[in-house]
Amino acid sequence: MRLPTIPSKLPEVGTSIFAVMSRMAQEEGAINLSQGFPDFDVSEPLIELVAKAMRAGHNQYAPMPGCLPLREAIARAVRESYGRETDPETEVTVTAGATEAIFSTIAALIGPGDEAILFDPAYDSYDPAVRLNGGVPVHLGLKPPMFSIDWDEVRERITTRTKLIVVNNPHNPTGTVLGETDLDELSLIASHHGLIVLSDEVYDRIVFDGIPHRSVLAHPGLAKRSVAIYSFGKTFHATGWKVGYAIAPEPLTREIRKSHQFVTYSVTTPMQMAIAEYMGDPANYLGLAAFYQRKRDRFLSLIAESSFEPCPCAGTYFLLVSYRNLSDRPDREMAEYLTRVHKVASIPLSPFYGDGTDPRLLRFCFAKKEETLERAGEILAGL
Repeated sequence: MRLPTIPSKLPEVGTSIFAVMSRMAQEEGAINLSQGFPDFDVSEPLIELVAKAMRAGHNQYAPMPGCLPLREAIARAVRESYGRETDPETEVTVTAGATEAIFSTIAALIGPGDEAILFDPAYDSYDPAVRLNGGVPVHLGLKPPMFSIDWDEVRERITTRTKLIVVNNPHNPTGTVLGETDLDELSLIASHHGLIVLSDEVYDRIVFDGIPHRSVLAHPGLAKRSVAIYSFGKTFHATGWKVGYAIAPEPLTREIRKSHQFVTYSVTTPMQMAIAEYMGDPANYLGLAAFYQRKRDRFLSLIAESSFEPCPCAGTYFLLVSYRNLSDRPDREMAEYLTRVHKVASIPLSPFYGDGTDPRLLRFCFAKKEETLERAGEILAGL
């Protein structure tokens, strides 16, 4: 029996560039500085806490919103970090990683014809999530090397159909962070037009050079109309655990949970219980900025004599570099060339643009062991 013809909802979408480059790195035996995951171990005490939770019987379905001890730990961390009182019962939802939090939020808030403003280069899950839910992504470009937001352009592009603005702070892939003026502008625009803000803050603990992370949760005008999304995978070097969370006012949380319960329903129980206990010591996450700043600075020093030109990096564990002194190849071709010929894998920037803009930049991940960075740096410095 012949299957019916099924029109694709995402006809131009193939395998993500992250999977493509990681697979190529494996096939070529290249050093993988492409996909954003650490190559060093998760904290041994945290692993022991997972085993402890399993032995204590925490192996069945967790509550749909998340285990209460973890939601309470999240609320305490928000209060201590951002001065915002958060109700763990009605404002915190534990999700299967930040990507599920993003999808569930967009599914809850975006309907047919609704517009969502995205800033390119943008993380690749935003646009498909909007379109899968019948919405219309509106892509605005950030210009290198500073990749700042043009708020006047934002005002010009808002229509009666605009419902959501998606910001990513600190920003993947550019490493920029939003300043106080940015949040004030965002608040004025969102308030004036009655918009909701989705703030992807998964790298909130990884901000450098003494710059504070300015969360929407700490901004009086934004906290009441924003969904802030986070990832324990980024914070605790455990991306494979897929544990994230969303914080939002109760009316927004109520709708997000309606989507969440039919996407994953609940998240792995022993990991939640272990993370809750691990968060009891703030030192387990407050030292992350200094840890990654040392890695950023080390990687910069290793490529200082190369022909690459690094862009400013104020946060995340990614560094953008221009290769204009080396080649005029398109960025994807250049990334493949470096992987196949020189055995160092990176991510080209053009897949982060809705229109395929190619700024001739590559993204390197420096969340790696010292020896990994040194081997990659030695190769790159020789180019």
